[in-house]
Amino acid sequence: MPRKTCDTCLRPQNACYCTALVKVANTIKVLIIQHPLEGKHPFNTGRMAHLCLSNSEMIIAEKLSGSELDTLLDTPSALLYPSLGWLPDNIDLDIDSFISDSDSNQQPVITQLIVIDATWKKSKKILHLNPQLQTLPRVNLSGGLKSNYTIRKTSISNGLSTIESIVQAMQLLEQKTDFQRLLKPFERMIALQKLSYLN
Repeated sequence: MPRKTCDTCLRPQNACYCTALVKVANTIKVLIIQHPLEGKHPFNTGRMAHLCLSNSEMIIAEKLSGSELDTLLDTPSALLYPSLGWLPDNIDLDIDSFISDSDSNQQPVITQLIVIDATWKKSKKILHLNPQLQTLPRVNLSGGLKSNYTIRKTSISNGLSTIESIVQAMQLLEQKTDFQRLLKPFERMIALQKLSYLN
C-alpha cells in the first residue's frame, strides 16, 4: 500500500514540513521553472520556495513554446544562474545593478527573477531548449557560498539548493525583507530526514 502523502508539500505524512512553512511578501516575482523529474525528487526545494513566497509562480516543463515564453517574459526579467563557462559572459550583471533604492521613487530594474529548479544537467537542457532564457540578464551569486543541503549531493563546487539560491538572491535584491525565514521548512526537512536515518 502506498504511503499517504501531504497534499501541500507532497512529502510522506511522517516527513511533512508544512508546520515550518512561512509566508514572505516579495515585490519582485519569482518564476520557478521546474523540470518534470525534479518534482518527483523527494528532496526538491523549488516547491518549498513557491509555497512560502507570496509573489511566485511555478511552471513544470522542460520546453515551453515561444508564445508561452513571450508572455512570461513580458516584464523586465533576470535569470538566476551561475557562470559555468558556456553562457555568454557579457550578460552577467553585478547584483548592484538590479537593486533599487526603496527610499526613493526609483523603480526596480527587474520585476521578475527566473529560477530553474533542476539538476545541473537538466537545467542546461532547459536553457538549451529555451534559448530565450539565455538572452536574459543574469544574476550570478558569488563568494564563499556554502550549502546546508547535506541530504542531497551536487556536482558543482559551492552549489546551493534552489531555495538557498533564491534566499541569497532575493536578500540582495530586496534588502529590507527577511528572506532567511524561507529556510525554516528547508531546515525542518533536513532534520526530519536525518531523524529517519537514525531510526
